[in-house]
Amino acid sequence: MAAFTSSLLRSAVTIGALAPFNPLKQRNPFRLLHSNFNLSTRQCTRRAISSVRATHDEEASAKAAATEANTGAPTIFDKIISKEIPSSIVYEDEKVLAFRDINPQAPVHVLVIPKLRDGLTELGKAEARHEDILGHLLHASKIVAEKEGIIDGFRVVINSGATACQSVYHLHLHVLGGRQMKWPPG
Repeated sequence: MAAFTSSLLRSAVTIGALAPFNPLKQRNPFRLLHSNFNLSTRQCTRRAISSVRATHDEEASAKAAATEANTGAPTIFDKIISKEIPSSIVYEDEKVLAFRDINPQAPVHVLVIPKLRDGLTELGKAEARHEDILGHLLHASKIVAEKEGIIDGFRVVINSGATACQSVYHLHLHVLGGRQMKWPPG
């Protein structure tokens, strides 16, 4: 019986059929939700494939973007800076532009970019001449966190290169917050 219960519990955790623990509402954090447990094998498989497909698509688009990284062609961020493409601007000064991500990964997800690319396509290509703008980007990230009301807890992420899933080769910082962040992130 104990082996069966362990197996059932592992299966419930795997498909997400456990109720979230709320100590004010329930005494047993492992109470099964029958409505969640009625998932068919087909539904579970579709969800798993969808998750794998999303990850694969992100990796594929990052690899495709890497092939065009050093062409000097305008990026989507260059078009946002020149206002050819609209964006939801959060902060702007003479050196940087910060705007909401179109595919947010947290309740607050803002991208902070330098207005002048100056060869700074990724952090791995930074040179000594980029020190000032790199510091300015971090300071602008702090200003964004203040404006967005997440100064008490936020994360700054820089993806550098295809294996880090960088999809736009114009250096950019992701400012994420508005929820409890998990660790490790990757």
